Amino acid sequence: MKKISRRDFIKQSACAAAVLAAGMGVKPASAARKRRAAPAGKRVMVIGFDGMDPALAEKLMNAGRLPNLQKLRSRAGYRVLGTSIPPQSPVAWANFINGAGPGSHGIFDFIHRDPERQAYPFFAAAETVPGQGYLEWGEHKLPLDFWPFNHEPARTVLKRQGTPFWDYLDRAGIPSTFYDLPSNYPPSPSPHGNHRCLSGMGTPDLQGSYGTYQHFAENGPAQTESEGGGKRSRIYFEGDTSRPLLLLGPQNTLLKNPRDATITFVVHRDREAGAAVIEMQNHTVVLKAGEWSSWITLDFGLSTPAMLPDKHLSGICRFYLQEVAPCFRLYVSPININPAQPAMRITEPPEFAQELFRSLGLFSTTGFQEDHKALSNRIFSDAEFARQADYVLQERMNLLDYALQNYDDGLLFFYFSSTDLQSHMFWWDCDAPHPVRSREAAKYYFGCLQNLYVRMDGVVGDLLKRYGDAAHIMIMSDHGFSNFARQFNLNTWLRDNGYLGSPDSASIMERGFDWSKSRAFGLGINSLYLNLRGRERYGVVEPGREREGLLDELAARLVAVRDRDGRQVIRAVHRADKVYGGSAMRYAPDLIIGYSRDFRASWKTVLGDMSDEVMLDNPSAWGADHCMDASEVPGVLFSNRPIAAPQPSLVDLAPSILAGFGLDIPPDMTGRNIF
Repeated sequence: MKKISRRDFIKQSACAAAVLAAGMGVKPASAARKRRAAPAGKRVMVIGFDGMDPALAEKLMNAGRLPNLQKLRSRAGYRVLGTSIPPQSPVAWANFINGAGPGSHGIFDFIHRDPERQAYPFFAAAETVPGQGYLEWGEHKLPLDFWPFNHEPARTVLKRQGTPFWDYLDRAGIPSTFYDLPSNYPPSPSPHGNHRCLSGMGTPDLQGSYGTYQHFAENGPAQTESEGGGKRSRIYFEGDTSRPLLLLGPQNTLLKNPRDATITFVVHRDREAGAAVIEMQNHTVVLKAGEWSSWITLDFGLSTPAMLPDKHLSGICRFYLQEVAPCFRLYVSPININPAQPAMRITEPPEFAQELFRSLGLFSTTGFQEDHKALSNRIFSDAEFARQADYVLQERMNLLDYALQNYDDGLLFFYFSSTDLQSHMFWWDCDAPHPVRSREAAKYYFGCLQNLYVRMDGVVGDLLKRYGDAAHIMIMSDHGFSNFARQFNLNTWLRDNGYLGSPDSASIMERGFDWSKSRAFGLGINSLYLNLRGRERYGVVEPGREREGLLDELAARLVAVRDRDGRQVIRAVHRADKVYGGSAMRYAPDLIIGYSRDFRASWKTVLGDMSDEVMLDNPSAWGADHCMDASEVPGVLFSNRPIAAPQPSLVDLAPSILAGFGLDIPPDMTGRNIF
């Protein structure tokens, strides 16, 4: 099997085919419907602070820094909130959406494997389904979805299964609006027209990735080089005007040999003024060093046969002029889907995106908006990432203001990513050495994160002031946080202990990998699979007694693993058939690895690679995480009404919301009403 690089996997697995469908003028299936008012004007508001940690929130409440959350706590409106197994964001938010665990929605990890193709990885939450049929015309291949051709265009489908809880509100005529909801791309339809949604985490950029920046610098590589999350290129100046530069856009999949659509631009610099002028299409952007541009619209042409008009896709980006001299450096944000002319469906109903644009102007539409990859790859400094993250938060605040101005009754859900992405990069709650920062810098940026919690407390205070007891207000997070100092390579451990491949194996993706000697393998962040006969393509483990014995053996040996200082690396190993239940178990792993605080699966483990050593330091600016055991990183729940249940969990929120609107709790939900 050909080894798949992280970049190629992202590229292959994301939503480039949906761009093709948009480019060919495929119309969305759903249409707008008139929304009905909620009975008796009932109001329920749920604010998601992704990754807000109970230990840090309690520390800040005790110090008097979160007065509004403390007010809720003093009124019996606070609980630690149980998270998902594993506590990964797509799994956790799908638990929230279904009111039930992964066995109901079928999302078990960021990455699943296809057993029929032996450990072939794909993204769990959405899948691009190739089109069927096309007409060849010179160098082009054209899908024609009308008679007599009736080709089926490519499309992106939401892989989350089960019934989202807002469908029950929709059917009852109760309006709901969700802003930046994770685990819901493409957004699920509203059969009765009472539900609106802007997709969040999982929404790609226009290139079909989770966010690919482009960087141009005088000390950049002579040929464009890709790195995880970005591309670097060299900029050449003749005098103070650059040679023409290429901004890479979406692939033109109307070609037999698809290639990136491009836009040519030039840069003029003024070293004395410390400024530059960027000329691109019909835009002239003037920036001083250290300045960001506003959002810029981009028009990418997709060539078609000569007798047909070219297709066009619209994107948006922002420029950040880092330095003019002595080394010119220019950052270009990932090319977002333009909400004014969406190339892919990012809202339900589809026209909701344009409605938001008319009120707010251009805004970011990718699921991951804070460019953590630019920091991890040392394109950004810590201060530059903090500034970019603050722009994201300010844009989200503007969206919240719009949401509140346009909210009458029913359910309003609003999501903040800041508490998650900034935690990944800035969390460090101990004096141990940080992966990339000095002790003083680590303390400073953890302080910045605490200031963010204070700012979020201000959001809560504003909501309480606006609505008082006229709305049931819930503040929740899907999980908490922990330092991530040490990596565990699961596949290396399996190899070295005789469960996987041969002693010289380097990846389960390598050509000629020996599956006949492999009884178990890891893929994804927390998932371990048995190479089970009759399920995996090259399975060797017999179902029944051999399977049972191997599961028990692996679980016992993994929890016994210790780091160099004697600490337990893995807190718990969960059997999927014990912790999950439901009809969506096809891609479930056999074991879920629950790491102890400070530990997580290694970066190489995720796509099946093996390092020389089982245990490694984490060298990344991504110095904190939550993909540990669920017991290590619970979330928070605050409410302006008392919480009756002593130990609520994510799966309890959906049934509680339905009960609050007087609806019966569906039998497929495993959660219960906690109020």
